[in-house]
Amino acid sequence: MHPRYHAPFAQLSDTLQHALLPILEHPDFVGMLLADEVTTLCTQCDLTPETLSYALLPLAAACAIAPISHFQVGAVAQGESGNLYFGANMEFAAVPLQQTLHAEQSAIAHAWLRQERGLTSITVNYTPCGHCRQFMNELNRANTLHIHLPGREPAQLHHYLPDAFGPQDLNITTLLMDPVNHGRTLLDADLLAQAALDAANRSHAPYSNALSGVALETDRGAVYTGRYAENAAFNPSLPPLQVALNLMNLAGEEIHSVRRAALVEPRNATISQWVMLQIILAEAGCTDVQQHFID
Repeated sequence: MHPRYHAPFAQLSDTLQHALLPILEHPDFVGMLLADEVTTLCTQCDLTPETLSYALLPLAAACAIAPISHFQVGAVAQGESGNLYFGANMEFAAVPLQQTLHAEQSAIAHAWLRQERGLTSITVNYTPCGHCRQFMNELNRANTLHIHLPGREPAQLHHYLPDAFGPQDLNITTLLMDPVNHGRTLLDADLLAQAALDAANRSHAPYSNALSGVALETDRGAVYTGRYAENAAFNPSLPPLQVALNLMNLAGEEIHSVRRAALVEPRNATISQWVMLQIILAEAGCTDVQQHFID
């Protein structure tokens, strides 16, 4: 079990500890529970997926990286598949606060990168901020998404975001988490760049068309990818680097273990991820960064 889980795990009921321990101790645990694991846990511990998600919140929050706020937020997203996905806030010291990844964004991006096609609910240990409510409004299941908060009755997203502005107002029909493949190609690209290209081809950028994808290689040779997730309100958009670093963190890897990175984006795009990506990765100790262009 990753050391960050020790303290919150000790606070769980004995029954849930016993049932959950083999999952957390598995060397391939990446911060998600498969649908059959959820069913087994609910049966053994007399829980529902909703009450299980509440119980898992402290474990999700333990994944937070918050050197600025020192405020740990956890989220658990339930996919239509029945899988549960951890999420946690991630801040970057010495980098503008706009680059922060919120817990709800983390859980959503986690599910998206694990090929989940839609979410039914998100459970959070604190009320979602306006930034996150707007980000969730970009989802393909935003109209039916339920928000679960401790001590409150579940409510749909529109309860927290009435009279919302979203992609439909801009005549956008392909929504976040809809399957897409933009079909762009790269010549003479190595495996890391090809992984970034695949991420770019699955990114959500209907407002700027600035498709972008990132691939990160760690010291142990593992590769994590991230896709750009654009938002109708622009500011809540999620850069591909944060999506990739989020996947790394939830899998238990240190973000300072990135040794090489590749970014794929259009040449002369209306927006570029390049400058901020270099800044954040340099703070993490990685300077071996490639930029590749698709036309």
